[in-house]
Amino acid sequence: MHTGRRQGPEIWLRGPVTTREPGPPEPAHAHAAARRFSWVGLHGGAGVSTLAAVYGGHDSGRSWPGPGDPPSVLLVARTHAAGLDTAAGAVEIFRRGQAPPGLDLDAIVLVADAPGRLPRPLAQRVRSLESVIDVYRVPWVPSWRLGELGRPPRETEALARLTGAAR
Repeated sequence: MHTGRRQGPEIWLRGPVTTREPGPPEPAHAHAAARRFSWVGLHGGAGVSTLAAVYGGHDSGRSWPGPGDPPSVLLVARTHAAGLDTAAGAVEIFRRGQAPPGLDLDAIVLVADAPGRLPRPLAQRVRSLESVIDVYRVPWVPSWRLGELGRPPRETEALARLTGAAR
């Protein structure tokens, strides 16, 4: 059956590519300003509430966004082994189409579980995730432990642009 849609490879996460009808061009900022996200924690202590406070968006806690919440999802996990396991499992849920209908997985956000560099085995697991989906890394921010949220760290400039928190 031909539906007028081109199908992506099986690992495609964002769904099939649709062909747009020609029409008047839209301004480049038209979609960026309206985009809102739901932060979804993949395990306890992932940092969803802090990220929502710093970058904006809806704090879904550890639940899927509800009907009135933004359907664009940013999944959040820590960079320890258990967090990376849950991130890989969540990507698989979206890949298999088992996520609630209407949700769009935009990226994985990995929050540092400790200061410093990741051990090699964990860094390899992050690279594996990056091979199938956009991954944004948030470094260890000591002031966040004290409740001093302020501006996003400069190392997260790409995430700040994605969420509209860039100043």
